[in-house]
Amino acid sequence: MQCPRCLNKKTVKSGIVNGKQRFKCSECSYNFTVNKLGKQIDPYFIVKALQLYLEGLSYREIERIIGVNNVTIANWVKHFGAKKPFKYKHKPNYKILNSNQLAEFFSEKTPTSNEAFLITPIGDKFMLIQWNRFLLEE
Repeated sequence: MQCPRCLNKKTVKSGIVNGKQRFKCSECSYNFTVNKLGKQIDPYFIVKALQLYLEGLSYREIERIIGVNNVTIANWVKHFGAKKPFKYKHKPNYKILNSNQLAEFFSEKTPTSNEAFLITPIGDKFMLIQWNRFLLEE
């Protein structure tokens, strides 16, 4: 434990207050408790989830890809104010590939003018998102 006032690491336990462990600094005699931080999620996954949402993937699809609950993803979208993307005639298709599979895919495929691709790293693999850019007529 580190004292929030003097940043000294010499602290001792000093009882329990409201169910939380209380500490006392040996240098400045300041009493403090430590807030529970809960489960921390790497910001990398937050950014990836928002990118995938903006590319048109659903919360459940994003959940399957990055392994974070879909409700948490929905809360991130709400918190950061991400806007729902335009509706396209064809929903984006995605594939999870390693570097060799990705190279093989593009050696066999020549993109056409109505196709778009996005490649994003996810851990040690890559996600290839492919879609056609035709807007739905309203």
